[in-house]
Parts: sequence; C-alpha cells; structure tokens
Amino acid sequence: MKPLGRHVLAEIYGCEFDILNDIKKVEKIMVNAALEAGAEVRECVFHKFSPQGISGVVVISESHLAIHTWPELGYAAVDVFTCGDKVDPWDACNYLKEKFCAKHISAKETKRGIVPLEVVEKSAVNL
Repeated sequence: MKPLGRHVLAEIYGCEFDILNDIKKVEKIMVNAALEAGAEVRECVFHKFSPQGISGVVVISESHLAIHTWPELGYAAVDVFTCGDKVDPWDACNYLKEKFCAKHISAKETKRGIVPLEVVEKSAVNL
C-alpha cells in the first residue's frame, strides 16, 4: 500500500551561529524551504529562547516543517513531514543545509500512514 506521507528527520551540523540565533532569518529560511519543496504555507509560529536558540513550525497544507536550533553548537534538528506526491521533503532539507551554511547533514526518511488493508476495509464498512 502507498504511504500517506514522507517524514524526513534531519540533523544539520556546522551551521553559522548568527543564522541559527536570528528568529527572522530562521523563519524566512524555513518558509522558503517549504516553498522550494512545492508546499503551500498556511501558518508559522517561532519562539526565541534566552540566551540563544529558536524553535518553530511552518504549517503547510501538506503537513509541516519544524526546527529546534542550538546556535552555540552550530546544530539544528529539523523534521519535514509531507503528504501527497507534489511536495518533496528532500528539496526542503537540501535548501536548509545550503541556507544555514551547514558543513554536514545526516537525514533519514520514514514512510508514514502505511495503513494495513484490514483497517482500510473495516473503515469502509463503517462509512
């Protein structure tokens, strides 16, 4: 059965402190990563921590992009979850690596929503 979505978990290392600690830059980069992947942006929420670090989410029609930064370590934890066929989460991850001036990225993809046939059949009966 075809999965409902693709979820990429990315560890992004060697990023520039000044980028990862600037809430406006991080939000702009995350929104543009979603657009680069072909997504439709719906809403954004970002928070700046003291003394440093940012967490945020970009809600897209196809699911979401989320980030947590540790500027002092040059590190960002990112997840990109997309549903459907038109949005490629890897395009977003590659864009983020470039814009954060990262030296290294480690990422893995998980297929989401692989629903067993018996669950689909049972749901159809309950309609």
